[in-house]
Amino acid sequence: MDIPVTTAIRALRAAKADFEPRTYDYEDHGGTRRAAEQLGVDEHTTIKTLVMETDAKKPLIVLMHGDREISAKQLARHLGVKSVAPCAPDTAARHTGYLVGGTSPFGTRKPIPVYAEATIFTLPHLYINGGRRGLLVKITPETLDRILHPARISVAV
Repeated sequence: MDIPVTTAIRALRAAKADFEPRTYDYEDHGGTRRAAEQLGVDEHTTIKTLVMETDAKKPLIVLMHGDREISAKQLARHLGVKSVAPCAPDTAARHTGYLVGGTSPFGTRKPIPVYAEATIFTLPHLYINGGRRGLLVKITPETLDRILHPARISVAV
């Protein structure tokens, strides 16, 4: 299988991460459900990389179960800001260097604070974007934690 060498894959290799690339046929607006179906995995273990920003336009990344949504109110309260909202696709691409649908938390263009739903750390492994549409990497929560040091939050609905 020919795996694209993305910025995220380079970042994982540089961190000496143990990971398994998995490719699938990307579909616009197919989301984690489509990826999970194609890979034959539970959508709960596919992790969305969501680029958001505060009311002060400060970017942040939230890692969330594929089958859950984020409570923006709870997240804003946790961060101590007025509001938090998803970035526009072009803004998200500017912050991360990735196209929407291919956004990885690894190897972003500039350092961005990463927050992760606490319950993803209870899973045996995760499928998270590898920096291109149609590419996920299977990693353990421990590996994710070691590389990104995300702040744990509880904002799933």
